[in-house]
Amino acid sequence: MIELANVSKRFGDAAVLSSVTGRIEEGEIFAIMGPSGVGKSTLLRLLGLLDTPTGGEIRINGIDIHAKGEQNLRTRRMMGMVFQKPAVFNSTVSENIAVGLWFRGVGKAAIREKVEDALEMVGLAGYGERRARTLSGGEMQRVALARAMVIEPEILLMDEPTANLDPVSVEKIEELARHINRDLGTTIVLSTHDMYQGQRLAHRIGVLMNGGFAQVGTPREVFTVPASRDVARFIGIENIIAGTVVAGGNGTSAIDVGGTRVRARTSFAEGEEVCLCIRSEDMRIVPAIGGEAVLDGNSLPGTVASIVPRGPFSRVTVDCGFTLSSVLSWKVVDDLEIREGSRVVVSFAAESVHVVRATHLHAPGRV
Repeated sequence: MIELANVSKRFGDAAVLSSVTGRIEEGEIFAIMGPSGVGKSTLLRLLGLLDTPTGGEIRINGIDIHAKGEQNLRTRRMMGMVFQKPAVFNSTVSENIAVGLWFRGVGKAAIREKVEDALEMVGLAGYGERRARTLSGGEMQRVALARAMVIEPEILLMDEPTANLDPVSVEKIEELARHINRDLGTTIVLSTHDMYQGQRLAHRIGVLMNGGFAQVGTPREVFTVPASRDVARFIGIENIIAGTVVAGGNGTSAIDVGGTRVRARTSFAEGEEVCLCIRSEDMRIVPAIGGEAVLDGNSLPGTVASIVPRGPFSRVTVDCGFTLSSVLSWKVVDDLEIREGSRVVVSFAAESVHVVRATHLHAPGRV
């Protein structure tokens, strides 16, 4: 439904977007994710015709939406948009929701009916005569969502719609987004910095980095098989280690990390520089009592370098010649009698090591 072809955007000398290419399918929820400042909001503004690209094309149903002429108005009427900060006018809730219908010349009776339906949809039935600016942040965002949806758009753009809301309001907005997509068939393009929200809502995710999409895939693909070191770091993989493939065979390779060999499932050839991505929850730490533990996969002896509280858990960092970190509950740390300076063995399966190409050369070890 939406095609992005080498879309770029500059503000003066600053290039925010340089090569955004991808497709958004009709009827899906597509989440644009990435670190702060990478251009997520800029891309949504380009999609919503609130700004124009410096280069490239954005096509909807095969038509360049930034071409001159009446096409701009027709395209704009296909879309509704909800911003990060709820934008409401100093008038009643009903008048806020009806704005788009007034501009379209809809009759008063039809407006009244559509506004009441929209209020019902967002859970604000009976709020029509209240002043919009007296509502809570979550309620104002629902008013903004009702205003976007009352015009029955084919595409809904949502720019960080829950960034400033409490957890109850976040849950309500997400529930509404799922309903709008599932029951009305609306295509939703959502920008968010909340990784868990992307996993909860999106059919597919585009990770925006360095001016373009570093990876596009299902939530499972992005969060379990990141395409690069930068994506792995963004999605929260703590253990990202540089090494060199030194031996391989039968799908399992040995990777040298500063003199220590780590076994991993990978198709990279000998001599290639790679990065190992290991999730902290896939590692096991046991005391090195009576010698090193021997388990399938990898068993690396080391010394506990630090134990840092993290809510009900502790982040345990171990020096194995390179640094590995795992998250354990306080109870496990106490039961194992692990302390800073303790000798331990860190174990993890070869299958739990995700290997990506090293885009930049580093000294062996943590990157």
